[in-house]
Amino acid sequence: MMKNADKACDLLKSLAHPHRLGIVCRLIDGKASVGELAEFVGLRDSTVSQHLSLLRKDGIVTTRREGQIIWYSIKDDSARRLVELLHSIYCKNRKEGK
Repeated sequence: MMKNADKACDLLKSLAHPHRLGIVCRLIDGKASVGELAEFVGLRDSTVSQHLSLLRKDGIVTTRREGQIIWYSIKDDSARRLVELLHSIYCKNRKEGK
């Protein structure tokens, strides 16, 4: 039981920063480059790269290189499901004007 609680806490810690959560929210829609993610969250590429490095170290995102572009996508299914749940609660209401 405590092992699962530790895993859940680690996931929540990784996503507990607004920019990292925003990055993973964007990745719900599919792969993205650093530049695309930087534009989405409104940060410089270098700052987004630092956040991605942490998310990658924590096993939440993975990479795939195509030529000079590195594509990021969600690796951890638990993270995907958690962010989808948060999206359904917070982003759906925003679209409806609530």
